[in-house]
Amino acid sequence: MKLMSKDQTTLRKNSENCLVTEYEIGDPDIDFAKVETSGRYPATGRVKNMLSKEIVYIVEGTGAVHVEGAKHPLKAGDVVLIEAGENFFWDGHMTLFISCHPAFTPEQHQKVA
Repeated sequence: MKLMSKDQTTLRKNSENCLVTEYEIGDPDIDFAKVETSGRYPATGRVKNMLSKEIVYIVEGTGAVHVEGAKHPLKAGDVVLIEAGENFFWDGHMTLFISCHPAFTPEQHQKVA
């Protein structure tokens, strides 16, 4: 078992509209983060995770995820699975719980024009 308290988390501001609380539990196979969006992320273009699948639970708020050019409205209680290599962006005011498999690293996360 591995346990991590909130006091051990790392805050990372991806942009003016995106704050990430990372729970770096030290497992290469899976991770966990809380993401708060207050607008569009990224501000322009799209992003993609080259290696990991990302499963996302919308904790609160509303918005949309745009994946491969298709807009998908979201509300609290919804779940999204983004496959490795898919181009996407978030838009809205939401709190998201995200888990990646394998665990997220900044090197595998790429911005796309």
